[in-house]
Amino acid sequence: MILRILVNALALAVATWLLPGIRLSYEGEPAGAALTMLLVAAIFGVVNAVIRPLFVFVTSPLLLITLGFFLLVVNAALLMLTSWVCAQFGVPWGVDGFWDAFWGALMVSIASFLVNSFVRPRGEVHS
Repeated sequence: MILRILVNALALAVATWLLPGIRLSYEGEPAGAALTMLLVAAIFGVVNAVIRPLFVFVTSPLLLITLGFFLLVVNAALLMLTSWVCAQFGVPWGVDGFWDAFWGALMVSIASFLVNSFVRPRGEVHS
């Protein structure tokens, strides 16, 4: 679970760094910004664990028709929800609009896939 939060924090940091519509408004030392990104990743993880299954279930016909492409829209909505939750708790991270969330969801998906491909433990070979 800690590894998943670290991977999400790295993926969200990449999206925050590359997209101007996703911002971290932290003024201070880099360690504080890193802790803020870990908090955002934890919030994102909770939102994904609690809300995502409901979104996927409700939108499953659209997911089937679009061959999974609509999952980017679901992920964008979850990123916007994460931004809203962060605002409610005073966390200085946010997403400006849907298209920023859409491109951010795409970047988080790609970055998460790449990091997970290097981090995931490989299966053991049994003799």
